[in-house]
Amino acid sequence: QVQLVESGGGLVQAGVSLRLSCTVSGRTAANYAMGWFRQVPGKEREFVASISRNGGSTFYANSVRGRFTISRDNAKNTVWLQMNSMKPEDTAVYFCAAKYMGFMSDSYVPGEDGHEYSYWGQGTQVTVSS
Repeated sequence: QVQLVESGGGLVQAGVSLRLSCTVSGRTAANYAMGWFRQVPGKEREFVASISRNGGSTFYANSVRGRFTISRDNAKNTVWLQMNSMKPEDTAVYFCAAKYMGFMSDSYVPGEDGHEYSYWGQGTQVTVSS
């Protein structure tokens, strides 16, 4: 069983940067493609970004493309979400998610559908003030 723990959330002003971390334990991170989602109370969970198991392929939501960067270091069992030029509408609880890849291609990157992911972290709150 894989466990995911997010960290790095907090309260920031608009325009600044913040980096979230997701630490993978229990299994080797290299066996999983990873994603970041976010959710505002009362709204549906929203896809943010995803990355292939080897880190070579990434995919972003239109709302964050060009501002956010997802990356990973499998040796450290860690995935990051670098968030730049933050906006008040980025305020949400951010969740890390993992998809077991098995024998799937190393370059496969999951999409926006949260059902594609089997494991989820508890989330970290990010608040952006205007």
